[in-house]
Amino acid sequence: MQTTIRSAVTFEGVGLHSGAPARMTIRPASAEHGIWFKRTDIRLGDAMIPARWNVVEVSPLCTQIVNRAGVAVSTIEHVMAALAGCGVHNALIEIDGPEVPILDGSAAPFVRAILSRGVRQLDAPVRAIEILAPVAIQTPKGWARLEPGQGLSMDFHISFSDAAIGEQNRRMNLANGAFVRELCDSRTFCRAADIEAMRAAGKARGGTYENAVVVEGDRILSPGGLRHADEAVRHKMLDALGDLALAGLPILGHYTGHKAGHAITNALLHELFAHPEAYRLVTCDAVQAARLPGVGVEVEAVPEVA
Repeated sequence: MQTTIRSAVTFEGVGLHSGAPARMTIRPASAEHGIWFKRTDIRLGDAMIPARWNVVEVSPLCTQIVNRAGVAVSTIEHVMAALAGCGVHNALIEIDGPEVPILDGSAAPFVRAILSRGVRQLDAPVRAIEILAPVAIQTPKGWARLEPGQGLSMDFHISFSDAAIGEQNRRMNLANGAFVRELCDSRTFCRAADIEAMRAAGKARGGTYENAVVVEGDRILSPGGLRHADEAVRHKMLDALGDLALAGLPILGHYTGHKAGHAITNALLHELFAHPEAYRLVTCDAVQAARLPGVGVEVEAVPEVA
């Protein structure tokens, strides 16, 4: 059945790129509502923004959604991954500014809070997007592909010149709470050499060594080091789950990303929905529903570091 969060939960922090303080509350919503953001600081005009692939404004460092009135919310990928990974299909997310708080740079604070509140079943069946035929996006920087699969699974490959990251590969089936146990605590990361350029471009103004993994050559500059030896590729998978959640329904298929980022994954969704023969909407039976991320997961599964 479709779900929502059992009771409201609030987060406070600063935006990773804007550096602006933000207060955000995830509230329960009814069946078929989906995930929507509401800018509570917008007093006149349309403050509602659907968390959907077709309102994404391309940004190289985060995912930003914008409604027809030009009202935007950015860096939504971690909270979207948390909702998808906890199996929450419907929620209203109220926020008093233009960017989701970054917290510790991972999805774990969102996951822990959602699971602590609990997930409530609603009186409507859950539907999913079943991939029937492969679709792909190829760019000079990287590529991504969706192809048929029984549940949602992922392959991801990254390559960085800094030895602290280097080449990393990971393959995962995201059923049975794997996102919560293995991905949700992996933090966003960057190269120390890129920080000055990002800030000159108006980005990373809220970034610190506490909310991002900063690497320089073979060194990890952030205190405490890595949470996982392959934390970087795990975070890329976390981002991909959040960006795929903008399809509006869970996906039954296999995603492969090779040096893929937010823009490539969003382009992949555009490619998917441009080819109706490549997918179908299904009402999940018990077997299909059991393969979705978040089914049966408990708050005790969240890594202790969060």
